[in-house]
Amino acid sequence: MQTHKRMGQSLLKGTLVLTVAGIIVKTIGSLNWVILSRVLGGEGMGLYQMAYPLYFLALSVSSAGIPVAISIITAERVAARDHRGARRVFRVSLLLLAATGLIFSLLLFFGASWLIQERFIRDPRAYYSLVALAPAIFFVTILSSFRGFLQGWRFMTPTAVSQIAEQVVRVVTMLVFATLLAGRGIEYAAAGATFGAAPGAVAGLLVILFYYWRQRAQLAPQPTSVETLAIQPGGEIVRRILRLSVPISVSSVMLPVVANLDLFIVPRRLEAAGYTVAAATEQFGYLTGMAVPLVNLATVLTGALATSIVPAVSEAHALGAGERLHRRTAAGFRLANIVTVPAFVGVWVLAEPLSMMLYHAPQAAPAVKALSFAVVLLGIHQVSTGVLQGLGRTFIPVVNMTISAAVKVGLNWTLTASPALGIVGAAWATVADIGIAALLNMYYVRRYTGFASDYAALAKSAAAAAVMGGAVFAVHTFLAAAARSNNLATLAAIGVGVGIYGLCLLALGAIGEYDIKMIPVVGRPLILVLRRLRLLRTESDV
Repeated sequence: MQTHKRMGQSLLKGTLVLTVAGIIVKTIGSLNWVILSRVLGGEGMGLYQMAYPLYFLALSVSSAGIPVAISIITAERVAARDHRGARRVFRVSLLLLAATGLIFSLLLFFGASWLIQERFIRDPRAYYSLVALAPAIFFVTILSSFRGFLQGWRFMTPTAVSQIAEQVVRVVTMLVFATLLAGRGIEYAAAGATFGAAPGAVAGLLVILFYYWRQRAQLAPQPTSVETLAIQPGGEIVRRILRLSVPISVSSVMLPVVANLDLFIVPRRLEAAGYTVAAATEQFGYLTGMAVPLVNLATVLTGALATSIVPAVSEAHALGAGERLHRRTAAGFRLANIVTVPAFVGVWVLAEPLSMMLYHAPQAAPAVKALSFAVVLLGIHQVSTGVLQGLGRTFIPVVNMTISAAVKVGLNWTLTASPALGIVGAAWATVADIGIAALLNMYYVRRYTGFASDYAALAKSAAAAAVMGGAVFAVHTFLAAAARSNNLATLAAIGVGVGIYGLCLLALGAIGEYDIKMIPVVGRPLILVLRRLRLLRTESDV
């Protein structure tokens, strides 16, 4: 009993560490997009985005899913006190990932010119960005092997710190090289930005090597460890890693596959709508380099929630605790709605002010406004995917993403070529893609858990968000005219909107003490303040 309790505490601590790191990494990345978009502009961001989908595709094939598999097998060996077997799993996986990483780095480096010649990449200026990204694949795959091994030992801090170090160095080098090379031409500036992935990966690898070295005593065989078990053949370890990693890898590959479909279809359909190659690249940058990152920023919390819900659902499912499973699933979706509904309203109302403040590109506003509808749908998709993965149904989200991607291809082909829609048509195709995948996921979540959406809670969030939206619009309109500062008006409107939304939730009884307690750092002090103001339901009221 005590062992189970300690394991639960370790799991919760590890989840919190990784969640906080994920929020920090995504926040830094989002700020980077803001600055980088100002350095490169729409056209430069388009060149940058033409290279990155291929990089993520190669990276997903070479390493995605394998770190998770390594952590699972390592944890099994550690639990059996077979420390020698755990180290053997690590050595075999490290060799496997080093080989796959090297192969894909070379393929991208030497295949970049072929992609340009065969017109898979429409703009030949993207060649330099493709070549600049190639070295990063090798270092990231090596890094992922160390992360998987240490996670198997329940050491989550090395992964978290290495993620932050990787992102910080990547962002700094991106901005430095993009700025230094801007004078040589937009294609070199974009290449300088993409090159930042390699130094970032090296920094993350150095950090995790430090942790590995520092904890080598804990990773060494203990006097109580079992070292008499048969040595597992390397081929058997590789087969087990592949069996576990394939479903997760396929799911990860789907994201860059969809991004590559956009890369191959959207620019050429914009050309069919009457845009020049340069103009199509610029419009593509507005969507993928400005609107999409803004939507991703709005769903940072739901992404962290989706990560946290996997072990929670998995535990309840393994124990056969149906009521606990249902309660955790319901809590996940309710919290997702509380976060994403106001985020959608805020992005929709402030589409142009946000585009101006963040990117100095009000031309991106139509794509941002259309894509804002994806905020709620993406939150549902993230959480539902986490629930299905926790249930062990890892292939279902992949199938659903495949179906929705097929629909997106058709919509991209038709809507983007319309002169009246252009890039907005591509944005609506993305909304449809995420929406279909989310709805299909929800069907299976209900099928396997019996969960039914709480429409009353959703209505309360929507009502509070509607009041917030009106206030945000009024505050921004007034301050933009009075202070003649879009940035000041936008930030003030966001601050007022957050406060009004929170008060409306409390007034409608849509949020309680349990929800606020889950907020890191400020949760418990906030509860005390709200109790004194008599604005909070106590646990007995729930």
